Formats: sequence, C-alpha cells, structure tokens
Amino acid sequence: MAQPDNVVLYKRSRFTTRLPADRLYAPSHFWIAQVDGDVYRVGFTKFATRMLGDIVEHGFETKPGDSIIVGQTIGWIEGFKAVTDLYAVAEGEFLGQNPALREDITLIDSDPYGAGWLYSIRGTPEPNSVDVQGYTEILDVTIARMQDTTGGSDEEQEKEPECPT
Repeated sequence: MAQPDNVVLYKRSRFTTRLPADRLYAPSHFWIAQVDGDVYRVGFTKFATRMLGDIVEHGFETKPGDSIIVGQTIGWIEGFKAVTDLYAVAEGEFLGQNPALREDITLIDSDPYGAGWLYSIRGTPEPNSVDVQGYTEILDVTIARMQDTTGGSDEEQEKEPECPT
C-alpha cells in the first residue's frame, strides 16, 4: 500500500511508525502541529509512547492563560513503564490540555498524532524543533544509543516482532 505524501514511514530495528510530515518535532520526542496562526498542539511521538508504555494517568500543573517557556515543567504523565515530567516544547501562553484525555487517556497511545494530543499553546515552537527528516535522524541516533547499551544490533533485532503503528 502506498504511503500518502504527508506521512513518512520510519523503520529501524523493532520500531516502525508513520510520522506526519506536516509537523515539527522536538528532540525530546514531542510533535508540534500548527493549528491556526500562532496556535499549536503538542503531543507525544509514537516513540515516546512506546518508551512510556501504556499511559495510565496524567496531570498539568500549568493553568490556561499561564505563560510558559521552553523546558519548563508543566505537568506529569504516568505510563506503565515510567513516570515523567511533561515539558513545554514551545514558548508563549498555555491554552490548556486536551479535554478528550479526561474521558479516554488511552488516546495518547492509540492515536498519538491525532486525538491523543496533550496540550495547546499560543506562541512559538522551541528553536531546536526539526522537520520530519530531522526527526528521523534523531530517532536513528537514539535507537543506536539504546542498542549500544543493550548490545543489540539492527540485524539481531530484526528477528523480533515489530512495534505496531
């Protein structure tokens, strides 16, 4: 099946995903999508959701209308594998969290590039944001480092089942 022009298929080792080409990506594995003018939605990439495991709970310390800066802790998220802080990957006014996540937190895992977005902001994306090609390079480096620490290789890990998209 042919891929649409607006999606890049990425595969390395046991990890496969489809990356929307119409977004920016932060090195910290968040995507940033322009909604309108200077309003952006932010969500986890599939790689981030895989590292966290099934998402079980989340919370935001930042309130709508608060000013935020890149790198600021704005909340937390708990996955089956880890609990981590949520960081701002844009600077400006925090507009709020995705209200759909209050009803169905599994959207973060099941639809990370769509209905599972985390929060929105009015402002500007972090300066280190990259396009989809730049993000595939970040993924290559990240996965290679993981393989170095576990002693695995692409060839050895190809025998394992792939991560579903």
